[in-house]
Amino acid sequence: MTELGRRLAGLLRAGDLVLLSGELGAGKTTLARGLGAGLGVRGAVTSPTFVIARVHPSLGAGPPLVHVDAYRLGGGLEEMEDLDLDVALPESVVVVEWGEDRVEELADDRFHVVIHRTLTDSVHEGDGAGGGTDAREVTLRGVGARWRGIDLGAVLGD
Repeated sequence: MTELGRRLAGLLRAGDLVLLSGELGAGKTTLARGLGAGLGVRGAVTSPTFVIARVHPSLGAGPPLVHVDAYRLGGGLEEMEDLDLDVALPESVVVVEWGEDRVEELADDRFHVVIHRTLTDSVHEGDGAGGGTDAREVTLRGVGARWRGIDLGAVLGD
């Protein structure tokens, strides 16, 4: 998930809104960590669950990363107004975990990343015992004119 985040960062620019969806433990924060690494921002990108949002300034010429965790917020955009995401969005990349059905109104153009945990069958070498490998299935979807014509499958290696 970290490497996918690094690759996705190459597509992002200031003004982009990225929504990360998936169950607990799916890898949303790990993906955000990869986005931060790929964007070259300052500070460790960790889960902002209890602080709700963290701003990571760029170490270079790129945009800052605003990382939001909307898990604890029950309402929609009204509840997030205090975060001033609409003010930060034009000059930042805003990544919102659990943002689906909460922040879409911020931008006509947005990028959705949906992560599903899957368990694949595997056989452990030497013992013949069946086991499982925790894997991820990721769906990327761009909404709006900003994302038309961009080959998102290339990022996934399709």
